[in-house]
Parts: sequence; structure tokens; C-alpha cells
Amino acid sequence: MSGTPPRRPRVAVSRTALPGGGVARLTTRFDVTAWTGTQPPAPAELAGLAQGCDGLLVLGSDRVDAALLDAAGPALRVVALASMGYDSVDVTAAVERGVVVTHTPGVLADTTADVAMALILMARRRLPATMDALRGGSWGAFRMDAFLGLDVHGATLGLIGYGQIARAVARRASGFGMRVQHHHPRRRQDDALSRWVPFDELLRTSDVVSVHTPLTDETSGMIGAAELARMKPTATLVNTGRGGVVDEEALLTALRSGNLHSAGLDVMTDEPRTDPSDPLLTEPHLVVLPHVGSATEATRAAMVELAARNIEELLDGRPAPTPLPGTPAIT
Repeated sequence: MSGTPPRRPRVAVSRTALPGGGVARLTTRFDVTAWTGTQPPAPAELAGLAQGCDGLLVLGSDRVDAALLDAAGPALRVVALASMGYDSVDVTAAVERGVVVTHTPGVLADTTADVAMALILMARRRLPATMDALRGGSWGAFRMDAFLGLDVHGATLGLIGYGQIARAVARRASGFGMRVQHHHPRRRQDDALSRWVPFDELLRTSDVVSVHTPLTDETSGMIGAAELARMKPTATLVNTGRGGVVDEEALLTALRSGNLHSAGLDVMTDEPRTDPSDPLLTEPHLVVLPHVGSATEATRAAMVELAARNIEELLDGRPAPTPLPGTPAIT
């Protein structure tokens, strides 16, 4: 007499049509339920989707808090973020419930560094203004004083944070002939690409300041009015880290007053920003992108693939390849 077949683990996925084949592979081994709405699930909807699941694959914009973890129930063993950043996760709540949380380092650094360099070039050379003039029909006779920006080659680049993405930016900056320095509060060593400097010195001496730090209690609002005032009036601020690291009102004030030359943002607080009259979207000295740092076909597919692999390994009883720093890799 045959027994009851073993229950297949259940995996919930918070989006449909994710790039690559990671989710399709999960369906061959697990019972996969994916969100099918045209808009991202609200917290209550995500909680309903996750109920009774063993694994949960979410994006970095999905809030993973105690309420979601409790709604999923005791079967939940792993939450896999298709994201490198994890400020949306209540890590303490997950650890208390024995849930492994993973992310996707190592697959998006170069792609995001490309966008950071693009923002440096676009903001410092004020290229969007030239495009607007061309599209608006106001490109007239050649003038030596038209569309003047500031040089990138020969400028000093200051990197706040010195992880995978920042080091990838340093490699690119060296090819542009930039001098590179960085500040990291715990790793105070130089390398072949960059020298470590104190935070205040980085702000005072850099022509371009590029933010590459996660959003934590310590880094929230770390670039505010006082920090912007210490920067050169000819400096450019770029942020491809997390929106909450930069005080956006203070940034707008510095740009409007001429105390800062320009800025470029790929990340903002309260994303998405959809109001065309939003001051962040209308400030002429500010280049804004809609959080597209990792947006290439290959990189987004690799992020989903790694998230799926974390679920597979954990549910097969092996350590997850990329747990959050300082957290367990297996239940």
C-alpha cells in the first residue's frame, strides 16, 4: 500500500514576468504561486500570498516585517530578495523567527557602477539641459559660452562607502583620469585605485562625491545641510545607494542657492515619484533617474537567478549562498 506522497515545498513570488529563468526553474521543483496583479502587492496582499509558504521571493521594494513573517506562518524558512540592498527587511524579526534572509551581491556592481559614471557625466557636463535645448528648438548659432559644464577628467572623486559598487566606480574613474579617494568608517586602508580619507576631508576636497552606502540608522540623512555646506560650490553629488542617505530638501536648497554645482540621483525617498511637478524632477541642476542602476537584461536576470538559487539551496537543506551580512545561512 503506497503512502501519501510528500508535500512539495511551496514558494511565493511577489511579482510576475521576472527576467531570466530562475522562477521557471523553481516551478519544476516546488509549488510556486506568483502575484498576478498589474501593480505591486499591497502589504495585506503580499501577506495573503505568503501564507503557508516555505520560501518567499521578493523585490527590494517589498516590506519584509514581523507582520509579513507572522502571516506566512511557521513553515517559512527563507526570504530571498532579488536585490542587493535590504533596508526593507526587519532583520531582527527574521532572525528571531528562524527565517534566513538572502540578497544578491556580486551580480550588479558593474552595471550599477556604469550608471553612477553616467550620472557623473550627465550632471557635471549638464548634458540633460543640452538635450532639452535641442528638443525645444533653441539650438542656435555657436556660442563659446553656451552649455558650459565642468570637467570630469582630472577631477577628484570621493566615494562614500567602499564596497563592490564603489570599487567598480573607482575602476571606471581611473580610466577618466580622475583622482579617487574614499571613506569607509571601518575599513581604513588604501588600495591601488583609491586612498582612504576622513569623511570631512572627503567632503571638502572632492569635486564629485558619490554615495555608495546602504540605508541604516547610522547612514539615514548622513548627507544633509551641514555636509553639503562643506562641499565645494563647484562640486557634484551623485547617489546610487539609497534615497534616505541624502536629505533631498537640503540638496534642493544647495542647488538653488548655487552652493552646489549639480547632482545626480538614481534613488530617492518615497519611490516611485510620479508627480511631474515634483521639485526633484524640475530642478535644472539635478539629473534624476527612476532607480535603474541594475536595469540591464543580463543583470536583472542574474539577480532573480541568485534569489531562486538561495531558495533552492536552503529548502534542500544546504546553506544559502548569499545570506544577509551577519545572519545565519541555514535554519
